[in-house]
This record gives sequence, structure tokens and C-alpha cells, in this order.
Amino acid sequence: LEARFHAGLKKQEELAAQKADCNVKLDRAERLLGGLGGEKARWKATVAELISLETNVVGDIMIASGGISYLGAFTAGFRLDLEKEWATKLDSYRVKISANAGVRNTLAEPVKIRTWTINGLPTDGLSIENAIILTKSRRWPLMIDPQSQANKWIKQSEKDHNLDVVKLSDKDILRTLCNAVRFGKPVLLENVGQELDP
Repeated sequence: LEARFHAGLKKQEELAAQKADCNVKLDRAERLLGGLGGEKARWKATVAELISLETNVVGDIMIASGGISYLGAFTAGFRLDLEKEWATKLDSYRVKISANAGVRNTLAEPVKIRTWTINGLPTDGLSIENAIILTKSRRWPLMIDPQSQANKWIKQSEKDHNLDVVKLSDKDILRTLCNAVRFGKPVLLENVGQELDP
């Protein structure tokens, strides 16, 4: 009788431990469901935003690609005016665009921009737009850089890619350029004057 009593007490303790474990699991499940309820609302908002962006992607990319091709040489104000003019023209053709379509708003990647600023790029909008144009263009950019900010940024950003820095007065400039083309290395040509000798 005493052995059955001790077995019953042991069984009672096991059931109490199981009940406590179930209560902890139930509490965690309720918290998880509550958190997922908030995530559901966030996911719905994200899906609605992505659907809107998908609708506007053609017009946004047209304005951004026009900006990369043509706006590099202009001031921030003139760039904005041209982007607004292009947006109006696209609207007249019934091409949908986002409210702030442009080079920066369409093509900016926050992680890259943060890396650029760590590497010395100024944080103003024009510098960031110029960096986007520089990285997205397929031609060789010419940077008018009186304060040497872009020069420092390029050197810092490309130092891991074996950047070659040359001047027109260097004796081995041709060999450096040939090797850079052959091996796919970046080259920074400094102190270019008004004209380049072909």
C-alpha cells in the first residue's frame, strides 16, 4: 500500500511538471501568434507597396536611366527640373511613375550608400547621386573634383581591387592601361587637363 502511495506521489509530481511545461509552451505559443499577427499586417503593407512599385517600374526606370545617361554634368536643381519634365512627359503618354522617381530614389541601395560614406563619400544628395551614376554607367566617368573628395573615395573604395593610379605624365601609363584592361583592374587617371590627347 505504501509503495502504491509513493508511486502515486511520483506520478503526481510528473503530472505537475508536465502541466508546468505545457503552460510554458502555451504561453510561448500565444506570444508567437501575437507577434505573427503584427507581422501579418506588416507583410500586407509590404505586398501592397511592392505591387505599387511593380506598376511603376517601367516609368521609374526610364527616368533613372535617363538620369544616368544625361544628368551627370548638371547641378542638383537642374537635374530635378529635368526629372520633373520627363515625369510630365511620361504621364502624358500614360506611363505610370512613382511620386519621387529619379536616379537616387529608384536606384539607391542603402547598404552600398552606407559603405560609400564610410569610404569617404560626402553624405549630400548630389554626391550620392553622382556615385550612383558613376557605378551604374557603362562609360568612363570624368569627375571634376576640386576638393579631391571623389578622388579619396575612389581610392578608398577600390583599394581592395588593386586600383592603379596614373597621371598623364607617367612614363609607363600605356603599359599600366594595357595591363588594367587585360586583367580587369580599375584605373584612376588623375590631373587631366582641358583636353586629352587621343
